[in-house]
Amino acid sequence: MGIFANISTTSDDRSARLAGIALMLVGVCTFSFGDALGKFIVATYSVGQLMLLRACAALVLLAPSMWRRRAEFRRLTRPWLQLLRVVLSTLEIAAFFLATVYLPLADVVTYYLATPIFVTALSAMVLREQVGWRRWSAILIGFGGVLIALNPSVQTVTWPAMIALAGSMAFSGLMLITRSLRATPDIVLASAQFLGTLLFGIVVAPLGWVTPTWGHLGFFFAAGAISVCALLCVNRSLKLAPASTVAPYQYSLILWAVMFGYAVFGDVPHLATALGAAIIIGAGLYIFLRERELGRGEAAVSPPG
Repeated sequence: MGIFANISTTSDDRSARLAGIALMLVGVCTFSFGDALGKFIVATYSVGQLMLLRACAALVLLAPSMWRRRAEFRRLTRPWLQLLRVVLSTLEIAAFFLATVYLPLADVVTYYLATPIFVTALSAMVLREQVGWRRWSAILIGFGGVLIALNPSVQTVTWPAMIALAGSMAFSGLMLITRSLRATPDIVLASAQFLGTLLFGIVVAPLGWVTPTWGHLGFFFAAGAISVCALLCVNRSLKLAPASTVAPYQYSLILWAVMFGYAVFGDVPHLATALGAAIIIGAGLYIFLRERELGRGEAAVSPPG
């Protein structure tokens, strides 16, 4: 009975990891759409105003769930780590949209695609997660594909680029902390992040306030709704699977960046983009297949309990 129990447990763990990968892919796609919408908005409105109205819309959508599960907000574990997570989340969002004011979306995304490397290295050192040399190699190859595909411009040495890089590092810390707080309910994690951006927006939005039209208010509401869906997917992903497993799938951002860049901003992809995308997809598929292989192997050799 012990052997079958161990096989069942390992199979469940593998299923959770695969579900985490799928949710990360969905979350990244949704976030990419929201990023393109946000860049469109900050061409007219300030970053603080975007964060304020985006958070208002998100919290309105989350309010019924927050009310039903209000008791869980009073049972928070590790409150200082929860607070640090909110601060990192707020800084990361502000840095991303501020950088898109001055840089092409593809250049900003380039820095954020370095996040899996930061997360993998830190997860091995901080969270003690097992990361083998094969996954390390695939992650590095995937990042090489990102550089080939995006071909960062000469603007990548400017201060807006440094802001984007700082945002990617904050995002890496956010992902690791989310993994550490996986016992915290999803609704608490998501609403805390939006409350953080709301407070930030209240402070900075008046500095560059532009009264939005009724039509543009729809854009702000859409940005909030999109961010809620994306955030819930990513948070659930990080609770189902190790950060080092799901983080590499952020490389799919390049595919969406190309699509939205062409559709919204008229950016035409080059041959290098197609080559880089092929390398990224290949690296991601290898990681996925390696994860499935490891799951099967663990089930086969599990010792009796």
